[in-house]
Amino acid sequence: MPNTQKLLIQGGRVIDPSSNFDQDADILVENGVIAAIDKPGSFANTPGIAEILNAKGAWVMPGFIDIHVHLREPGFEYKETIETGTKAAVAGGFTSIACMANTQPVNDNAAVTSFIRERARQYGACRVYPIGAVTRGLKGTELAEIGGMVEEGVRALSDDGLPVMNSYVMRKAMDYAKAFAIPIISHAEDASLVGQGVMNESALSTELGLRGNPAAAEEIMVARDIALCRLTRCPVHFAHISTALAIDHIKRAKEAGLPITAEASPHHLTLTEENIRGYDTRFKVCPPLRSHEDMLAVRKALADGTLDLIASDHAPHGVIDKFVEFDQASNGLIGLQTTIPLTLFLVKEGQLSLSRWIESLTSKPAKLLGLPLGTLKKGAPADITIIDPERKWIFTEERIVSKSRNSPYVGHSLQGEVVATVVEGKIRFKSEDSGRHSPNPRKHS
Repeated sequence: MPNTQKLLIQGGRVIDPSSNFDQDADILVENGVIAAIDKPGSFANTPGIAEILNAKGAWVMPGFIDIHVHLREPGFEYKETIETGTKAAVAGGFTSIACMANTQPVNDNAAVTSFIRERARQYGACRVYPIGAVTRGLKGTELAEIGGMVEEGVRALSDDGLPVMNSYVMRKAMDYAKAFAIPIISHAEDASLVGQGVMNESALSTELGLRGNPAAAEEIMVARDIALCRLTRCPVHFAHISTALAIDHIKRAKEAGLPITAEASPHHLTLTEENIRGYDTRFKVCPPLRSHEDMLAVRKALADGTLDLIASDHAPHGVIDKFVEFDQASNGLIGLQTTIPLTLFLVKEGQLSLSRWIESLTSKPAKLLGLPLGTLKKGAPADITIIDPERKWIFTEERIVSKSRNSPYVGHSLQGEVVATVVEGKIRFKSEDSGRHSPNPRKHS
């Protein structure tokens, strides 16, 4: 049912890199789209406004998009569901998310894709775009039902969580993906070289007595998939890049004009292997946390555009998956509610420009998935993220909306809080502290 009500967002700093707009302004939303943007006070006498959001002191930006989320449903609902995952997304300022295929059953056919889309329509707090598997059952040997999934609405293909080791299978997947005009998202690790590695291979892994996952494992697979991209000309996107070596390959591939994109995750931008000294399994991720030099290389590559975008790699797990010995624990951490403050930190530190930060979470992921989003231009869908960049808050377990609790940032003081999240003109999340901006928001009939 269309949203015919009008929403007025007033008094905020409106920032939209897609249209080079950055000034104090009001936004009028009507019928779920951006109706107009004008100087403060321009819409004060507009009839039919149902609600006003006072955004004074806040940044008003295009709705943030996360292309790398694990929603776990179907099959692992004890970790997360589409309902809880999308609620965590809007609490974290995301208006759209793309969910990976490693569910049970795997999203490798149109029936599972249809199930995910239907559950999202019924219970989703934000837009959900399924990503289909490259291979049946994520086994890496036989292509999934790509055509059927594309027809049902998948926006990309990925066996994320597992690499496609067979080069011929990956080549054929790229041929199909190119024909359907969707990208392949590569989980770039050489599984044979990783072996039983559980952390970055280094002097520290030896000191801690943990098997290592060498940087070369990522470098080799990035190089292979770049070679296959050169062969097929299929757009290839590299997930969660973690090493300086892989970044060098990506930079050269882009300079050669290949259709390559890549992402950085908040944990690879902010944490290093040193965080594993306490054997806390909340720091166990895949690819693993790398060296300090690698972390700095990832930051630099995001700042200069070699890495195109930021994606949370939100990976919820239950207690039984994490509260075990380090080498037995599942990989991953929840990230939807912490991505904004963790990456905004780089802007505050002067390591990332404000416009690069915003586009890496808006127009860049929208372009990758072919979505008409990531902009505040007139007529665009009214997906809007509003944050207070100065507000400090504590990420406590009580504030976690996800069904899981596996975050190493619990108890940390963060800066940059979501004030409100608007999806298709509807307020899907509003901070309990939003009264700081909008005391007694006015309602209009």
